[in-house]
Amino acid sequence: MRRIRGWGVGLVILVGAGVLAGPAHGAESVAPGPPPLLWQEGQDAVVHPDLVRINLALAELIDRLRPALVQIRVRRAAPEGQPEEGPRRSLGSGFLVTQDGYVVTNAHVVGRDTEVQVRLASGRRFKGTVVGRDPRVDLALVKVEGEGFPVLPLGDSEAVKVGELVLALGHPFGLEQTVSLGIVSRKGAPLLAAAPGFDFIQTDAAVNPGNSGGPLVNVAGQVVGVNTMAARNGSIRFAIPVNLVKGLLPQLLAKGKAEWGWLGVGIEEITEENATEFGLTEPRGVAIHRIIPGQPAEQGGIRAKDVVVAVDGLPVGAPRELQRIIATTPVGKTIRLTLLREGKETEVAVTVGLYPEGGPEPAAAPPKPEPPKKEPPKPE
Repeated sequence: MRRIRGWGVGLVILVGAGVLAGPAHGAESVAPGPPPLLWQEGQDAVVHPDLVRINLALAELIDRLRPALVQIRVRRAAPEGQPEEGPRRSLGSGFLVTQDGYVVTNAHVVGRDTEVQVRLASGRRFKGTVVGRDPRVDLALVKVEGEGFPVLPLGDSEAVKVGELVLALGHPFGLEQTVSLGIVSRKGAPLLAAAPGFDFIQTDAAVNPGNSGGPLVNVAGQVVGVNTMAARNGSIRFAIPVNLVKGLLPQLLAKGKAEWGWLGVGIEEITEENATEFGLTEPRGVAIHRIIPGQPAEQGGIRAKDVVVAVDGLPVGAPRELQRIIATTPVGKTIRLTLLREGKETEVAVTVGLYPEGGPEPAAAPPKPEPPKKEPPKPE
């Protein structure tokens, strides 16, 4: 009985399978069709000859630039008192400027008291020595031992025009060499308060974390800037102008730092709204609104409310212009400042001092006047 029942179940299963798998009664067998088309292969397209030339020229230019681009790997000791956190590591970019191994990057990339490794485009790695750094402009010079390195030539940032094409090269987010294309958006004040009045280059070429220290290059293959920072939303990016870099590199090599001129004053722009506060009928010169005690300006006889109209006979019309002139004046040099004081022109001689490392101490605020004492009510 059990055997008969087993066969019955098997027959039912087989018959059911035949019903499911076999064609319906009277239906014809249909051959499978071709798979659906998910894409279309590109055909020979007509491309404008000018676009072809631009495309090839950019690709060839980038191939020439890449060998001199380097990645900077930095190892910092654990924070003092927190050895359990271990050493901290960070990445940045840089580029070779001499065949014997000098590399330009940002000061914030290499930092202080760090171990630096430089990785070339070929994959070779070298120990890097920080020769000098200037946090004020965010520039550093690193040396690796060797000869025959590929280099990038430096151009002229004064010749850069708003709207011209530029390439930003680097290692963003630790990735291998990347290139982004953009234009020069503006030549003007950077988002760095300490920068001494220089016109940094603003670009819309993508500059992301890890790009810091990489070159900004024109279409001639010349470095016109060193990528240094971006606004928080990443839409505005800045580069140190290469002409400023040229002026600082010899100091970084010889002294390990840059020496900036310093007067020890607070300055402000003179506008139509505040001109009368300085005894003027119209905007002219640069106003001195505070004097830091014991600094060159005070020693040279400059006073608050003075208006600087010339330095060594050269007219001055804007705060950043005066800041730039003083910053680039050799420390120890005596300069003549033409001032307007209470409506009268006068001249003082001031010996330029050294900008204090780490930035100046803020001038002390003037003491607040004591509130008037209340007199007791008089009897009626």
